[in-house]
Amino acid sequence: MIRPRKALQTEVPGLAARRIAAEIIEGVTRQRRTLDDQLDGAHGNPGLPALSDRDRALTRMLVATVLRRLGTLRHLLLTYLANGFPADAGRVETILLLGAAQILWLDVPDHAAVDLGVRLAQADRRAAHYPALVNAVLRRVAREGRETLESLDTATLDTPDWLMARWRAHYGGERAHAMAAALAYPPPLDITIKTDADSWAARLRGHVLPTGTVRTTMSGPVSRLPGYAEGEWWVQDAAAALPVRLLGEVNGLTVADLCAAPGGKTAQLAAAGATVTAVDRSAPRLSRLVTNLARLGLRADVTAADATQWQAGPFDAVLLDAPCLATGTIRRHPDIALLKRESDLAPLTALQSRLLDKAIELTKPGGRIVYCTCSLEPEEGEAQIAALLARNPHVRRQPVTPDEVFGQSDMVSPDGDLRTLPCHLPDADPQRAGLDGFFAARLIRT
Repeated sequence: MIRPRKALQTEVPGLAARRIAAEIIEGVTRQRRTLDDQLDGAHGNPGLPALSDRDRALTRMLVATVLRRLGTLRHLLLTYLANGFPADAGRVETILLLGAAQILWLDVPDHAAVDLGVRLAQADRRAAHYPALVNAVLRRVAREGRETLESLDTATLDTPDWLMARWRAHYGGERAHAMAAALAYPPPLDITIKTDADSWAARLRGHVLPTGTVRTTMSGPVSRLPGYAEGEWWVQDAAAALPVRLLGEVNGLTVADLCAAPGGKTAQLAAAGATVTAVDRSAPRLSRLVTNLARLGLRADVTAADATQWQAGPFDAVLLDAPCLATGTIRRHPDIALLKRESDLAPLTALQSRLLDKAIELTKPGGRIVYCTCSLEPEEGEAQIAALLARNPHVRRQPVTPDEVFGQSDMVSPDGDLRTLPCHLPDADPQRAGLDGFFAARLIRT
């Protein structure tokens, strides 16, 4: 563990941010802790609150860049290390990852990235024997790294082998590669607006997507952007905003939102005039949902419960955003690619099946159910619905039409389900392109 000298921490700008970034990266890669837990959780990194807003943003950017580009970074560094990473060198690997990421992808002068890397090594008890190695390797990255990158298939290197194999099998090689390439860039900020999207797009220096979401690349704390404190909008990926639209007109209807936290879809339903009951098993996540609804001036009945055991209704409609592998959100949560395993699928799909059965039970005859997941894996989407229709004669699919997704016919599967991919919504600027991977099916209880 690094034990920074106070003088260094106060005299060298940016050193504390990089030290904390190193701790968080190792929290993911060595301790298998999620980014959310380390950045915002009750047991988050204790050094973050002491940083300025600018340094907190820098820390997040450093961590996200290393995790998104981890496969490429390791491959590149190993070409410059004849004997691999030293086994007894403590944090040297992480320090090199951070330094190389700054040199290759971030707006940090090469000499600053090298110097701060050396200082991090000097401040670590075990890495203190290797500042010369850190200096030499990072200088070589600065000289040769950009040229070396041009010869690498970075999209494949940065995607776990098991995940790339699955995507190739289901989506084909070309599309799988396009999906992986889209995940390499920081995501834009997507916003769902209560009213007058065009006006808010101008104020937020963004543009209105074909799906109605406002997309902006404004930086800084979200809470300081125009309209946030007034409750005029909330952050929600463009793909995540689509499933609610599949329920159609919900004004005056009773709707159960299962697995509702953090609450973006609950807010959509409430803003559209539905009487919403939001259910989630996590009380802390529901607390955030309640806080967001209060800021937005919206209302919902909120219940902490295991949705598979919950007794209520029947409702006019049910929205089920089921727990899943979440591979569609890797661009926003790059730790997912490192923490999730293919073996996680079986228990998740079993839970999704139970939740689907409960959603149908909670729905009035003739009512609609929308099932969705932020997953790119067919077992959690297409196969899940096929199995449901095979076992339950009292439910049928109501196909989605391209008109319902604003003419985006490539987002509608041959069976009539919604399927968004990270490579959808292309743009000349890759940081303004793409969206989360989502699956959604609309069903009718007959």
